Amino acid sequence: MSLHDEAFAAARKPKLADLVIGTLRKRIRAGEYRAGGKLPTESQMTTIFGVSRTVVREAIAALAADGLVQSRQGAGVFVVGSAASPFSEIGAEKSNKISVAINVLEVRMGIEIEAAGLAAQRRSASQEAAIQEAWNEFERLLKLGTPTGKTDFAIHRAIAAATNNPFYIEVLDGLGSRTIPCDVASPWGTESVLTFEYQAGLQQEHLKIIKAISAQDADAAREAMRQHLSLSQERYRNRLREQTHSNQD
Repeated sequence: MSLHDEAFAAARKPKLADLVIGTLRKRIRAGEYRAGGKLPTESQMTTIFGVSRTVVREAIAALAADGLVQSRQGAGVFVVGSAASPFSEIGAEKSNKISVAINVLEVRMGIEIEAAGLAAQRRSASQEAAIQEAWNEFERLLKLGTPTGKTDFAIHRAIAAATNNPFYIEVLDGLGSRTIPCDVASPWGTESVLTFEYQAGLQQEHLKIIKAISAQDADAAREAMRQHLSLSQERYRNRLREQTHSNQD
């Protein structure tokens, strides 16, 4: 088997995180984990599923992005009730428009720039490790050619967690799958923004943020996050211009 075939086979093999996500979804739908109830702890889930903490964190981040669970600082992860997220109706009728993606990124800039600075000042050793582990998983998926959107969200969520202010996580969880425009599950995910080159560029932008947080340089962390989100916003503005010109032709 060639290296290409091995990579393709690995990409087709279900990820451990996907298996954990699928099992937790089924248990939530079956009522085993009821709305408002608490999920097992991270440590318990590593034992239950026989996986690493990194896999558990990715699974929880994915479920949070879908609005199924919510983390509460110091309390654990809870199943979200049937009540809609305060963000769920915003732009619902036009959620596939690029302008909405730009608006989401604008909101994220107002939240995540400061979150990066606070993470640099407040992060613990374990929180720093969680951010790095999410970055490593993004890198692994990128090399396999599999979707990275959920792991992208996990990176940003880990940074929000490192602020030690639970409301930063709640805002990201509220935005859900719309948080990461390049996610294959996002209404704005297209072939043009899911290329290896595009995602590799995002990964380098993430690395600058992570290095600043690791160095506990709050100003550098804020600037790196500002650049990351500004570049993403500009990419979508360019797509909107291209779309407008195409419609005029």
